[in-house]
Amino acid sequence: MTVPANVAGVLLAGGRARRMGGGDKGLRTLGGRPVMDHVVERARPQVAALLINANSDPERFSGYGLPVVPDVISDESGGVAGPLAGVLTGMEWAAASQPQCPWVATFACDAPFAPSDLVERLLAAVEEEGADIACAASRGRAHPVFGLWPVAKAGDLRLAMTEEDMRKIDRWTGRYKLIEVDFAADPFDPFFNINAPENLAEAEKLLSAEKRGAA
Repeated sequence: MTVPANVAGVLLAGGRARRMGGGDKGLRTLGGRPVMDHVVERARPQVAALLINANSDPERFSGYGLPVVPDVISDESGGVAGPLAGVLTGMEWAAASQPQCPWVATFACDAPFAPSDLVERLLAAVEEEGADIACAASRGRAHPVFGLWPVAKAGDLRLAMTEEDMRKIDRWTGRYKLIEVDFAADPFDPFFNINAPENLAEAEKLLSAEKRGAA
């Protein structure tokens, strides 16, 4: 696999993890290691540079040697504005520090089995179809947090979030040509995410099965 030199990556770790009882989903343990370890291992080889988008104390992610940037915008009460704020954060970070990257790829921090060819396929799709934005899909369902976003749209997104109170990803992407790239979900869905304690137990089973398959 060739690493795209024009794509920066962003790990979206800015949520509150209410269904997990609070805290960071990415720091829960999976296979004896933090979930974030698995996510970073999947994402880092696919991009030219990688950012962690996380709120509160950035020191909790210091072991990864990656920049940590909080949301550049919050909701009206000062709380978390959702994944679209993370997308904007990544776009503006890339514009300021990664000028060679006109694209930003986003990854969910609670999905440890993301495809190793995610960015490659999303980038190929936007180039082949002349699309503005691409996102992953599996089993007939779109996964917009696994997306490829044009840095050039950062100003438009900031305006939509500040002037229109835009918070839903699909409302914003509906303004542009979006292509969904389908990924195989056999033997399991690579976009399986850990939203609740029972999901973590299921992830342990999937990780064991994946290791057996690679042996």
